[in-house]
Amino acid sequence: MNFKIILLSISLLAISQIFAQTNLTGNISSDKKPVAGATVYLPDLKKGTLSDSAGNFSLNNLKAGTYLLTISSTGFKAVTEKVDFPVQSILNIELEPSAKELAEVIVTGVSRTTELKRSPLVIKPVNHEEILRTNSTNLINALQTVPGISEITTGPNISKPIIRGLGANRVIVLNNGIKQEGQQWGDEHGIEIDEHSVDRVEVIKGPGSLMYGSDAIAGVINFLPAKPKNSTSAIINYQTNNNLLSYSLSNSGIKNDFNWSARFSNKFAGNYQNKYDGKVLNSGYKEYNGNISLGITKSRGNSTLTINSYNSRIGIVEGERDSLGRFVLINDEGEETAATDKDLKDYKYNLPYQIINHFSLSSNSYFLTRGGTINLLLGYQNNRRREFEEDKDPSLYMFLSTFNYNARYNFKRKNGWETSVGISGMFQSNNNKGKEFLIPDYNLSDGGLFLYSQKAVNKFSLAGGLRFDTRNIKSETLIINHPGEPEEILFEGFNKNFNAVSGSLGLSYQASKISTIKLNLSRGFRAPNIAELSSNGIHEGTFKYEIGNIDLKPEISHQLDFAYILNSEHLTFEFTPFVNFIKNYSFTEKLKSSSGNDSLPTGDPQYPAYKFISGKAVLSGGEVFVDIHPHPLDWLHIENTFSFVRGLSNNKTDSTRNLPFMPAPVYKVALKAEFKNINKRLETLILKAGLENYFPQSKIYSAYHTETQTPGYTLLNALLGAEINAFKKYKALSIFISANNLLNIAYQNHLSRLKYAGENPLTGRYGIYNMGRNFSIKMVMSI
Repeated sequence: MNFKIILLSISLLAISQIFAQTNLTGNISSDKKPVAGATVYLPDLKKGTLSDSAGNFSLNNLKAGTYLLTISSTGFKAVTEKVDFPVQSILNIELEPSAKELAEVIVTGVSRTTELKRSPLVIKPVNHEEILRTNSTNLINALQTVPGISEITTGPNISKPIIRGLGANRVIVLNNGIKQEGQQWGDEHGIEIDEHSVDRVEVIKGPGSLMYGSDAIAGVINFLPAKPKNSTSAIINYQTNNNLLSYSLSNSGIKNDFNWSARFSNKFAGNYQNKYDGKVLNSGYKEYNGNISLGITKSRGNSTLTINSYNSRIGIVEGERDSLGRFVLINDEGEETAATDKDLKDYKYNLPYQIINHFSLSSNSYFLTRGGTINLLLGYQNNRRREFEEDKDPSLYMFLSTFNYNARYNFKRKNGWETSVGISGMFQSNNNKGKEFLIPDYNLSDGGLFLYSQKAVNKFSLAGGLRFDTRNIKSETLIINHPGEPEEILFEGFNKNFNAVSGSLGLSYQASKISTIKLNLSRGFRAPNIAELSSNGIHEGTFKYEIGNIDLKPEISHQLDFAYILNSEHLTFEFTPFVNFIKNYSFTEKLKSSSGNDSLPTGDPQYPAYKFISGKAVLSGGEVFVDIHPHPLDWLHIENTFSFVRGLSNNKTDSTRNLPFMPAPVYKVALKAEFKNINKRLETLILKAGLENYFPQSKIYSAYHTETQTPGYTLLNALLGAEINAFKKYKALSIFISANNLLNIAYQNHLSRLKYAGENPLTGRYGIYNMGRNFSIKMVMSI
């Protein structure tokens, strides 16, 4: 593939151009005592070190410039400080004891590493510790602790992120800065990223079109890898509900100016179960992934080359049953028969199922020049998605290739302004290689020019910019020939262009040492995707026959965000309301036949037809987060979150006034006891119990039975964890035992696609229910 050769050549050229220099030395202490093992890190340069037993540290061969430096250590407030080399060559830091690290830096949605409280964007980071402690069945499911984030699910392995009621192509997913491209327009198309490879997540809640172009009008989720360090680790997880077993092995290291990391992960699961459905036929899956990263860091910059391979086989749940309510399958003789206990208990995959292979090669480089710095991200991705319905040959086979690029020049700070200009976009092609077709073959190219600037003056930080995007989509005509029948034009070819201007302007105000106020106004843009424009076929896993609309126009959003954040020693409070006005908001509406019944196009199986339509929409709501850790019980945390979003269509009747498939309001409360420094071996003991209360969702798009109401429910969860010092290493071993849905409540989440499966003839219940009680044991070892 030419893309691979080009990317490798550019990456090798980038590495060859990196080559003094000044040293930064200093001491880290607390109450006049040295702090050993503190992490000192320059995120832009990807250079770091640890303080020694006397609290001293040294970072060598640094190019002159201004950088953000972070210092962190367990039990102390994290410190972020801008340093100017070589003016500041000696730096002494005094850390303050704290039960909670307060200062954080971000790299998403900004032109250079920025302190979180200085950015006017509403951004929620999730660290590695939080991810490990979560009992989840997939990567997106692990983000359910973030207020305002929900998921569209198709069983336990397929989850698509929803940010404040918006998902699919309205949320951009980044894998270490590279936009993930894997036919993400589909509700049942999951995120092709190994969950074990993720060290940290940054979530932008609100339009991110300024930096990332089309598709970011809901927000951005950036999955980031671990910082380079010398480590060998293993993760093992077993879950009882579907007998899930996963493991991941990794090795990383630093030698002089070079760093590397390598990981292999494997996961497989049987059919999940719940109180009403028992074991759900064909809901099992397996997954194996690998990635390798090679990097070099010099005084004039750094460059990293990363290869990822994601591979999964996922059963497609159809939910068909016999008169006794038993799931049915097609046996080896091609006959329909009731599933036996053996069929349901085995790690077996029946027809239909899908196989997904996602390969990516990316280069991430950072250079220092006399006038500023350069960021260069290049990526090639190949996504193969195959669906098997009747035999070993794929019925649906989509072959997607994408080349991503993102180049940014960051000027030196002048009069306090930090300004960047850049260009980003992609070239993409899709080819159908199967017997059935949902979307046509197409070629896509887009690009955007942007200008971004930020300035901090005392307690105020101002940031904003403008961007112009253009996108071209060209699809091919497809004519189907059936013996003895006239030709059928399945897809009409088209050539469409979309252009838009995006922008953002925001202000952050440090009202005090512990409180921050943010206000941000943004304009976002999203071009219609290929499925919205031209789909014409059965969409397995969604129980729909989807019909596109060539007349759709780009969505344009105008969103106002406000945030008040209080971060004190014993109270954390966040209040983040928003309102979002969207022009040309598109969604699917169920079609009716002339007799008033569901429109059922020909096909096997027959699913009701849905067509994409659009209109004006307003989404409003917000999140509240309260974490109380009262003195002197610093080990106790009382965590509360509430998320709410309401979507309305302008000038519509009662049955069409609500936007379809909005997440239900949810309140979560958890009591967490975290005891630290218990003895020489036991570093941390964690006890946690939590309730999740999902309110009824009655605000639905009821016209033509497009959507149905969902009753409320409450889930009880628990966690017991221990972090142990071993092998002469801090927290070398961690063990987490957790349980979700302890009371084994039978429920359907409003955004579960399986909610719309057929009726159980025995009970009269419609759809398939979510996962029942699930115990998990997870062990993490690092040496």
